[in-house]
Amino acid sequence: MLQLSKLRREYRSGDETIVALRDVDIDIHAGEMLAIVGASGSGKSTLMNILGCLDRPTSGSYRVAGVETGAMDADALAALRREHFGFIFQRYHLLGDLSAQANVEVPAVYAGRSRSARQDRARELLQSLGMGDRLLHRPGQLSGGQQQRVSIARALTNGGAVILADEPTGALDSQTGAEVLRILEQLHQEGHTIIIVTHDMSVAKHAQRIIQLADGVVTSDSRNDAVAQQRVERTMPQAQNGGTWTAIRDRFIEAVRMALLSMASHRLRTFLTMLGIIIGIASVVSVVALGEGSRQQILQNISALGTNTIDVYPGENFGDMRSGRVQTLRAEDAEALALQPYVDSVTPTISTQSTARFGNISANAQINGVGEQFFRVRGLQIAEGVFFERDSIFGLEQIAVIDQNTRKQFFGAADPAIGQVLLLGNVPVRVIGVTQARQGGFGNPDALNAWLPYTTVMARITGNPILRGITVRVADDASMEAAAAGLTRLLELRHGTKDFFISNTDEIRQTIEQTTRTMTLLVSAIALISLIVGGIGVMNIMLVSVTERTGEIGVRMAVGARQSDILQQFLIEAVLVCLIGGVLGVLLALVTGFAFGEFSEDFKMIISIGSIAAAFGCSTLIGVVFGFLPARNAARLDPVEALARL
Repeated sequence: MLQLSKLRREYRSGDETIVALRDVDIDIHAGEMLAIVGASGSGKSTLMNILGCLDRPTSGSYRVAGVETGAMDADALAALRREHFGFIFQRYHLLGDLSAQANVEVPAVYAGRSRSARQDRARELLQSLGMGDRLLHRPGQLSGGQQQRVSIARALTNGGAVILADEPTGALDSQTGAEVLRILEQLHQEGHTIIIVTHDMSVAKHAQRIIQLADGVVTSDSRNDAVAQQRVERTMPQAQNGGTWTAIRDRFIEAVRMALLSMASHRLRTFLTMLGIIIGIASVVSVVALGEGSRQQILQNISALGTNTIDVYPGENFGDMRSGRVQTLRAEDAEALALQPYVDSVTPTISTQSTARFGNISANAQINGVGEQFFRVRGLQIAEGVFFERDSIFGLEQIAVIDQNTRKQFFGAADPAIGQVLLLGNVPVRVIGVTQARQGGFGNPDALNAWLPYTTVMARITGNPILRGITVRVADDASMEAAAAGLTRLLELRHGTKDFFISNTDEIRQTIEQTTRTMTLLVSAIALISLIVGGIGVMNIMLVSVTERTGEIGVRMAVGARQSDILQQFLIEAVLVCLIGGVLGVLLALVTGFAFGEFSEDFKMIISIGSIAAAFGCSTLIGVVFGFLPARNAARLDPVEALARL
């Protein structure tokens, strides 16, 4: 079954080469029970590690069932350990976070057995070893003898054609040690090949064959006539298909479970690791929410001026000294624009400053001459009275609509304003309406405004038929860019030249949105730095975790875990830390947004589903990127070196 030929194992120790095994030739047949005996440093543990495919020889040949192991990769050797060998360690090497039954199931998980099959197998083995009432007990709740029985059951889970027992009684009292030897003899009688590594000759005498080692050389290979010789051929177990969907799923679930157990057993460390992720995710989500809230607040303020509007002014641009001499912008232009299909509404505008009086109260006011559609263009709503209509334009009526500031200045909050007469300059006007207060907007929020028919302002106040501007509200289904181009062409045809310029709120909105996005991106980039710092923290903690759990990794490799299984387990742990940190970070951002909304009535943080999804994407990516290196280091550990750190 096992054949060693000219096998040699050397180690480097500084500048020296230590030879642990020297040209060892041993043949082990199926069904034998043999003991490898030697003093400390004789090479017996090294020989056991090579027999169990935990270590590789420096030179020579080692065959298992006729298959040369020297050229096998790590996963192929893991398959041999998983399918042919079962290990019984002196210190049991059980996984402390798992129950007795779960410890026994571990090799079957890596072998690809179904959940029900491995649970039934584990219960059967433990019950046969007298552990039926301890299935759910953890190693810390079991005695030494009970832990060794669990170790024996684990060795038999996948068949255990070859049982490698390393000082199986070394940590037990004499009575418990005798029980363990009795179990090994019984397994031998059932056809298992038993290899005991011991320094105790009284233990070795239970074997049919005794091999003695000294300084890495076989000094004796003899039969023990006191033990009945038997040869029971035991068929090598069939390899389980670990590549099926069910097997892959079960290995993944096992990895998730172990990751959660590890995180739960180190709660404080896990939380501190998450803290950087929590702060980073909360910062990014909050910054994006603040940016979106700012953008919508600005758009709301722009909407207060009138949505989708284009303003036409005389001259080449704002501040043009010649704009006052441009005489071509007239009410007829507004009438012509009103007929265009892309126009929703239009109003001529003319404005001037004057003193407003009511009784013994006087104040400076902005007098605005506008058309009847002005209030729709600017999105103003009526609070009291009515807006004036088209007939008032033609009749040059001396009526006015005032804002809330003007109402409070002259009439107070309680006195009626409708029907009262204001004196604007030397022109008396009757108040017919009061607008609702604006929610934001540009300009002076404390200014006093009165809106009159533009014809009244031209004829009775300014005495000038020239408009100072035209404001167009573009139809909702029309393109602002196309509307601006069409408006420009029409006025150029009417004026014969381009003696005007336009300004539209869409350009202002786009500029502000671009600025807001840029600022949000900048602050988000700064917030991402905390995520990167958190990711580095995850990597550092995972590296520490790998170091702390090296022994566990060795045990898992000894029972057949592939490199991909170890990589998956630690990678999942890193991703879970980041994902849970991401959830807590999003919750922190939501709480922050709620608190912000409670203390601020005018401004809200707007947290979008997209930002939450991006936060989870970031946390997952951080877990994968920063968890990969520690996970890879864990997967590449040498099984022998890992077990040596237990």
